[in-house]
Amino acid sequence: MAKDPVLLSGGNPQIAKGYGDAPVQAYIAAMPGWKSAVGAQLDALIAKTVPGVRKAVKWNSPMYGAPGEDGTWFLGVHVFAKYVKVAFFNGAEITPLPPVTSKQAKVRYFHIHEGDAIDAAQLADWIAQASRLPGERM
Repeated sequence: MAKDPVLLSGGNPQIAKGYGDAPVQAYIAAMPGWKSAVGAQLDALIAKTVPGVRKAVKWNSPMYGAPGEDGTWFLGVHVFAKYVKVAFFNGAEITPLPPVTSKQAKVRYFHIHEGDAIDAAQLADWIAQASRLPGERM
């Protein structure tokens, strides 16, 4: 019998660090409630927008890197109690800017709350732009 994953503060799944699609899918499956469907939608949109995208789970968050890059990431996803946060690590270079600021000058966020209608075309445009920018080494 599979053990349910531990949910950390805010409901973020505790998933072991790993590279590739499998740990990201384990994270998405462990996202509580409505957030799992959002995670699956985000993952599918990222994979469609950036063919060959690299995936990993680091610090209990899925990370996405441009194909061919090694050790740099352009986007991360994290679960909070009331929303799913999409972090664009070099988001200050994206136009139009993703709406949520960060304490880090280069980072911008997009928050998805339960019931939000997601503008997939806008999100795909941000993802595409982010994938072409220098990633962050983590």
